[in-house]
Amino acid sequence: MSENWVQRLRDHCAVQRLGNPAWQDVSDRRGGRTAWSSVVIVNGNQYLARYWYDGDFLESARKDAAEVALNALTGTGNTVAEPSAASFYPRA
Repeated sequence: MSENWVQRLRDHCAVQRLGNPAWQDVSDRRGGRTAWSSVVIVNGNQYLARYWYDGDFLESARKDAAEVALNALTGTGNTVAEPSAASFYPRA
C-alpha cells in the first residue's frame, strides 16, 4: 500500500465532505512505562485504535485509529482487505 491509513482517511473525509479528521492521543501508565493509543474523531464520531503502543510508535496508534475509522465509514469489515480509494466513492 503506497498511502498510509491516515492519508486514506483524510482523502475519504474530503470526498464525503465529512470535515477533517482530528486525532487525540491518550496515555495509560502501566508499571514503569507509559502506553499510548489514539482516538480519531470524524464527523462527531470517535474511533479508537485497537492497540496500545510504546511512545516511540505513537504514529502507529494514529494509523491504527485511522484504519478502524475508515473501515467503519466504508463498511469494510474485513481488516485484511483494503477499502477502495476515496475517489471510488460518490460524493454525498
